[in-house]
Amino acid sequence: MATDSKLAAPALVSVNPATGETVGTYRCMAAEDVREAVEVARRAQPSWAALNVHKRMEIIRRFRKLLNQRTLEVAELITREAGKPVPEAIAAEILVVQDAAEFSARHAVEVLRSESVPHSNLAMKTKRGKLVYEPHGVIGIISPWNYPFSIPATETLSALVLGNAVVLKPSELTPACALKLQSLLHESGVPRDVMQVVLGEGAVGAALIDAPIDKIIFTGSVATGRRVGVAAAQKFLPCVLELGGKDPFIVLDDADLDVASSGAVWGAFMNAGQTCLSVERCYVQRAVFNRFVELCAQKSQLLTVGDGLDRGTDMGPMIDARQLKIVEDHVADAISKGARIVTGGRRLEQLGPNFYAPTVLTNITHDMKLLNEETFGPLLPIIPFDTDEQAIALANDSEFGLAASVWTRNLRHGKAIAQRIEAGTVMVNDAIAGFGICEAPHGGFKASGVGRTHGLPGMREMVRVRYLDVDRVMMKKPWWYGYKGSFREQIHGFADAMFGNTAVARIKGALRSAGILTRPKI
Repeated sequence: MATDSKLAAPALVSVNPATGETVGTYRCMAAEDVREAVEVARRAQPSWAALNVHKRMEIIRRFRKLLNQRTLEVAELITREAGKPVPEAIAAEILVVQDAAEFSARHAVEVLRSESVPHSNLAMKTKRGKLVYEPHGVIGIISPWNYPFSIPATETLSALVLGNAVVLKPSELTPACALKLQSLLHESGVPRDVMQVVLGEGAVGAALIDAPIDKIIFTGSVATGRRVGVAAAQKFLPCVLELGGKDPFIVLDDADLDVASSGAVWGAFMNAGQTCLSVERCYVQRAVFNRFVELCAQKSQLLTVGDGLDRGTDMGPMIDARQLKIVEDHVADAISKGARIVTGGRRLEQLGPNFYAPTVLTNITHDMKLLNEETFGPLLPIIPFDTDEQAIALANDSEFGLAASVWTRNLRHGKAIAQRIEAGTVMVNDAIAGFGICEAPHGGFKASGVGRTHGLPGMREMVRVRYLDVDRVMMKKPWWYGYKGSFREQIHGFADAMFGNTAVARIKGALRSAGILTRPKI
């Protein structure tokens, strides 16, 4: 990838976490650059919103077709910049984005369609009201490094098809993926000013929030999300915050252990565990606990860790040394409190500085960091439980509430437990896949965030609602001034006529309200 000819200090350098090679070097933007981008987007947005929605749908579908043609090219870029194996880049990023593009195009008309509002109050019967849905204007998106293409793309697509302009600030670790998204959208017909990318570290994100945008969509850590929420609140800026999770994985004693253990290993270690929906707490009914641990250990040892571009790789590197140190800190804390490493638990230094072995741990207690803080790494802590009530209490014993899963052959039993888990998405006999279901909203409870992305709820985050009311009769209204004379009794009678507790009370109220229409008004 070519180096930006306008390079200026400080530079933004994107590095392949598997090899240390430079993917690209870019110019960090200043606050004034960000504000200029937003102002350019604001000037361009009205024309984009005025474009027929079917034209915007056509552009989004053109993007989907173009992405399909470039699948391997984009997937390999994701792998070079984020480390995940190419098959994961295709399955969890490219396929998700293509599905989201088709979904957003298919439902754009529905989301923008006005809705009539019936009036039950007799005093309002001359009116006709409707809800009008319209784009916010300029939407700022701050996206993370772990899914550097699919997360910003799904949010950007729904914002664009509904008539918004987008200014996207990607993670400083993965700028190339965001720039590829931008170039594909521009090539598909999205005007350059309508979709822009601003590059830099945290200061650029802060500048984006401070700029005159109309909504902010943020995906990232709880700590940063709190700061975003506070900054947005000071401006009365609406926001969506997706802040990660500590997702529980509950295995009942009647589950197919071969299937459930494969689900746990994949759910814990895909993308090296750097997924907000990762399996980070695994609760297994005591009768099958030992066998389940044995299966997970065996399957973890079969995984090939290496460069994501290599065909045989199952799990790639951590994104950088800082993230790996968090994993090591959580493991060390757990061991100091009595945890046992069944397999893994070490760096794979022979592969490079950012590789860590898939790790299964037992003898876990809820005072350990790896059960309370988001690890974002390849750890699978497994904890026994005895009863449904205990499993539910353990699963809900977290500040997070993003997603969860329940594994059982008894689907009725599984659904009953799932409905008691405090999480935005709960799956029975699967995990993580909810993110790949374009119809399903993505988001959580508690510290996992506010609002939703994906699905119709996610699309509706991209529009604001206006109530439009038309009175078909131009007349002085019964409730206008003046209040003299018998108006007090008349309006009291009208209230009884509408809402009296008995038929007699309503009739008497109607009689007392006589003359309310013809009374003198100012």
